[in-house]
Amino acid sequence: MAVRAPADRRFRRARVKPARKSRVYLRRLAFVVKLLAGVAFIGLAGTKGYALATSSPLLRVQRVEVTGTHYLAQGEVDAVIEGLEGQNVLLVNLGVWRERLQSAAWVRDAQVRRVFPSTVTIAIHERRPIGLARLAGRLYLVDETGVVIDEFTPRYAELDLPIVDGLTVVSRENGLLVDPERAHLAAQVTTSLAETPLLGRLSQLDVSDSRDAVVRLTGDGAALHLGTERFAGRLRSYLELVPRLRARVDDIEYVDLRFDERLYVRPVDPERVTARLQEEARRAARLRKSNQQTR
Repeated sequence: MAVRAPADRRFRRARVKPARKSRVYLRRLAFVVKLLAGVAFIGLAGTKGYALATSSPLLRVQRVEVTGTHYLAQGEVDAVIEGLEGQNVLLVNLGVWRERLQSAAWVRDAQVRRVFPSTVTIAIHERRPIGLARLAGRLYLVDETGVVIDEFTPRYAELDLPIVDGLTVVSRENGLLVDPERAHLAAQVTTSLAETPLLGRLSQLDVSDSRDAVVRLTGDGAALHLGTERFAGRLRSYLELVPRLRARVDDIEYVDLRFDERLYVRPVDPERVTARLQEEARRAARLRKSNQQTR
């Protein structure tokens, strides 16, 4: 005979839900497969698109526009950018062409840009010559950093620049380079005089001593020591005093203007000037004595 045990009301059977891991896994796998298929499609389309773009004749460089040249000859530009036309505009290495342009002596800087679909623009910034460096008996255009730009020829006759002595040449990979410190001093002088009429009177500049710029003015044979500052102000002071100086010393070798409160003058013939001044002093003494006697 079967015996039925009474049910315990405190006991409850646990509810077991069916596992969903397999269905979640399948959904994720399907998503990954779709994603990979999409990436593959985009990659294939991109590869074909890139190949089409880089081989399209519509994207080949057909025109090169150059601006900013004044002294740099067109023939020099053409020689530097030879081979640029015909390249695919997407594949043009702008950095390489910029370096090639900067290898030209006249080019201080250059910007190279793409203009779609088939143009490359080049903006050139030329060097600014500050003087004519006298090197080994010849004259060369030199800029403020000491780069020797080109030999001075009638082609540059319009440039009114002073002759610069005292620049020593050092080696450079792609041309001549003069001592940068002395070139900087020469540039300081010409820059300070650029906005004044004094620059037009500057005939010669000597920077043999990098701490003392010595200049000569047109029509004046005296060497003027200006130091390393206040170039324009010191030249103006000299020009104001020169009539009185010439009245006392007609032939001046140099005038030292580095000490603003006083200047030092050395005549070409000191003994003759000394004798002249002594004679003037004696005359002045006799005149004073004569005046005292008459009183």
